[in-house]
Parts: sequence; structure tokens; C-alpha cells
Amino acid sequence: MNHTLRRLQLLPLPLGLGLLVAACGTTAPGTSPAPLAPAMGASLNQCAALTGQFRFEQAHIDSAESVAAGGLMLAGRPVAEHCLVKGAMHKRKGSDGRDYAIGFEMRLPKAWNGRFYYQGNGGLDGSVKTADGALGGGPLTGALMQGFAVISSDAGHTGPQTPYFGLEAQSRLDYGYQAVAKLTPMAKALIAAAYGKGPDRSYLGGCSNGGRHAMVEAARGQAYDGYLVGAPGYRLPNAALAQLWGAQQWAPLAVPGATTQHPLNPNAKIPDLSGAFTKAERQLVANAILGKCDALDGAKDGMVQATQACQAAFNLKTDVATCTGDRNGQCLSAAQKDVVARVFAGGRTSSGASIYSAFPYDPGLAGDNWGTWKFANSVALDPLSVGTVFSVPPGMFDPLKVDISARLPMFSATNEVYRESGLSLMTPPGHENPVNLAKLKDRGAKMIVYHGVADAIFSAEDTRQWLLRLDQALGGKADSFARFFPVPGMAHCSGGPSTDQFDLLSPLVKWVEQGEAPQAVKATARGAGNPGGANSELPASWSPNRSRPLCAYPTVATYKGSGSMEDASSFACR
Repeated sequence: MNHTLRRLQLLPLPLGLGLLVAACGTTAPGTSPAPLAPAMGASLNQCAALTGQFRFEQAHIDSAESVAAGGLMLAGRPVAEHCLVKGAMHKRKGSDGRDYAIGFEMRLPKAWNGRFYYQGNGGLDGSVKTADGALGGGPLTGALMQGFAVISSDAGHTGPQTPYFGLEAQSRLDYGYQAVAKLTPMAKALIAAAYGKGPDRSYLGGCSNGGRHAMVEAARGQAYDGYLVGAPGYRLPNAALAQLWGAQQWAPLAVPGATTQHPLNPNAKIPDLSGAFTKAERQLVANAILGKCDALDGAKDGMVQATQACQAAFNLKTDVATCTGDRNGQCLSAAQKDVVARVFAGGRTSSGASIYSAFPYDPGLAGDNWGTWKFANSVALDPLSVGTVFSVPPGMFDPLKVDISARLPMFSATNEVYRESGLSLMTPPGHENPVNLAKLKDRGAKMIVYHGVADAIFSAEDTRQWLLRLDQALGGKADSFARFFPVPGMAHCSGGPSTDQFDLLSPLVKWVEQGEAPQAVKATARGAGNPGGANSELPASWSPNRSRPLCAYPTVATYKGSGSMEDASSFACR
């Protein structure tokens, strides 16, 4: 990257500038180390014997058994024969009297490609998900199917989506970063025991909190060669607090007294905030965004590829009708416009201090996932994580009444029980000025980041700003180490009116091991009949397998002027 890219912090993205393609698509000689040596595969030497023979400090193998080809299926396709190992590390009695351990499973292919993949799971962790090497989005493949040895873990506690583990100090730390640090050397040693050699190349990937795990390890441990970072909640405490702030903005506009079912507890009710900005009203705004921005990429196709240009072109105040009478789905009230604008601009304390990032306008805001995060999770899930995992001291509260300005400093606080703050254990050290990633860059490691532009919980703009800070910290050479792929229309990790089925792991491997920097990666829609599962939010006018190139920022998928609107080959990253 060069000074042109850094100026984009203040300017909307221009279209059709060849110098931007050159800036992001190629690497000047001498700016990046030579590719790391390619991984060399090996055959599995033992499986069942690992139960009794493998030894590693604080690790216990509970079982090791062979899984026949087809014993595990992914998107309707059989996964090849492999060894499934289940175990735990650091079993202990917590300070709360409960039993804790870092549970894990590893899947070791019989025909191994010489690579290790750490699968970072999402949410609040709490369960050992199938170690298939999930890649985010809606792909038809995973790291395991591609021949990687894969590990998955619960990050040190059990109970999916329940954050009460955050009351136990060590469990907080394991969730934040220590589980990854403890599992990584053990997993590499287990691979060596199974194959007679350790992994030649190691990769870490995940979406949401999994993306945060990857970003944190890149800053703290730097034990991997490649990082696949999806929708990174790298400022997860701030994003969660911004959700609470947003809930308080929506509440006065919601239907008084309305409630809805708690997303995790069918016997509990939560305030229903969805009436503040109904689906019909969100579709109205989405249509207005399309009206101003759809054609900026050269194609009127129901997608906004030119995200940065759109932020300058779209004006909520003037491009959406203002109600003169009752709300009817064809207009927004003045009060609604004020709240929507403030939410998209990013939450602030009563003194004006920023809580979290602004969000880009994208037509995906009409999607159900957007509404779920803004109106349900903001009063059901985010208060739990803010109260029990990120704050010192911990404690629960009413999300619609809590003093947001007083809560923010609690993320930086410590005491005799919680000796590391919520921000310290959750966020990558130095993310404000990520110069520490220069060591990774100089070693030849690479990072690919992707983010749905319509993500309602973690902002794609926050990720873009991180990239710009990285570019400055690396002296304008961030593109020799990291590439950012925005996914227009995509919600949180998948879904939305988008082409959300893609494989960014294969390009990452090529970049690390062959020096092939990715510029355009094909992504497809998941229409009816898709073996990876259909996306119900695709517009009916789209081909069920519409494809587009995902373009490395700052380039934009731009229509060439001819060819099918449904085919990626009709678009170029410019």
C-alpha cells in the first residue's frame, strides 16, 4: 500500500483508478520476504495407540479412534478417513468450586498435507465443535477436507452461550487468550506423535470471536504462519457495550411493553425493540441505499460493491422520506432518522467519548440477522458478557437502565481477584498501533481478513480502520502481509443478500507457501439446492448460484460493461 491508501481514511473510494489496483494487487520487489517452504505431507502412523502413548504436560487423551471415509459428512460430501482424538488440558477445580478444563478434539487425516489448522470457534465458546476446519461463510469445504490436521476447543469452559464462567478469573483468561496459547504446542506435539513429524505450516482461522482469537494470537503468540480472520470481534467488549447503548436508543421508539422470547431461554421474555425500526422500514432504507449506490460499481444488480463511495453518496436525511403522519412502512419519522443515524455513527458516552466504531450503510440491514443483533441480542446476550466477562467487578444489570458511561471504565479496571482487565484479556495488544505484527510480516507469515459489510455486531468499518492503522505501522507495506476482503451485503459471518460462499484458506496457503498474493477470490450465492445450505435472504431475482469476485481492499468489484450479471467473470477488481 502507499500514501494513496492512507488518504482513504478521509475520502470516499474513487472508482476505476488503476494505481489502486497496482497498490493492492502487487508487491514491490524487496517489500516482502520469500515464501515459506511448502508443507510436505505424511501418512498417519498411529491412532488408537495415542491414548496410552502420547504424553504432554497438563494434557490428557480420553479417546482416539479411527473414523472411516464418509463417517463425517460436510455439505453432503464425505470426509476422508481420519483419526478422532478427544481430550482435555489443565483440568482443575475453579475458585468457584466448579470443575474446569480446556476440552478439545483433533481430527488427523490418514493422508495428511503437512499442515495444522486451529479452528477458532465463535460466540462465548463453551462447546467443542466438530473439528472440520470451518472457514466461515457458507463454504463447501473445510481445512479437514483439504488435508489439514485440525483442532477445536471449548476455550476452557462448558455451557454454550452462557457467560457465567466469566466470574471465575482463570476461566476468563483461558477464554481471552490462554486456551489458544496452551493448546497450540500440545497440538503440534500430538501431530508429531501421530505422523512422525510436526506440522511444516500452521494456520489459525475463525469468524466472529474465532476471528478475535486469531487476531489476538497474531499479536501475542505469533506461533502460526497464516491467519484467516473473519468478522473479527477484536474489540468485543466495546462492541457489546455499543449494543447496550444502541438498545437504549431504540427503546423509546419501540412498542411500549412489547416483549419477545429470549433467544436462549424459551421460558423467558425480553423487551421487544424491533418496533423501533421494523423490517418494512429497514427494507425502505435498503432500497434507498440501492437507489443511490447500486450503480456505482457499473452494474444495477441489487448489490453495493462500492462501499466507501456509497457512504458519501447516501444521505439518510434526504434520501428516505420523512413521515408527516403515522408511520406506515413508506417513511421514517424524524425521531427514527435521528436514532438510526446515531447508531450507524457509533455509540458515544455522555461526554462524547467513542464507545465503538461507526457502521457502513449497506442494503443488508434489511436482513433478519441484523435485526436479531440490534433488537434481541442487545438485551439478551450482550448484557451477560458485559456484566460477567468484561467488567471488573462483575455484576448483572438492567440493559435499558445501566449507565453506559460508568460501565466503560470497568473494562480497564482490575482488582485483587481479576488482575487482568477485560480489555487486556480480550483485545490484541497494540491494536491501536499494530507495529508488533512487523515480526510476523518479516518472518513470512500472512493474514487474510474478511468481513460482511452488513454485519450488525462487529463493524466492517472497524476492520477497515484497523487495516489503515496496520498500513501506517508497517510503513505503507501492509499489503505484503495482510489483505482485507469486504463482503457486500453479508451479515455476521454469513447470510444476507450476498455471495457468502467462498474459500479463503486456499489463497492464504498459496500466499504463505508460494508467494501468490490474493487479489480477487470467487464467491457464490447459496440459492435453492445448494449443498452447503440455502440462504433464505437471497433476492428472488438472483440466479441461485450468482458469483462475484471478492476484492482485496481498496479495490472494488466493477462491472466490465458486458457479460452476465450473474457471473464473476463479468467483473474485475478495480
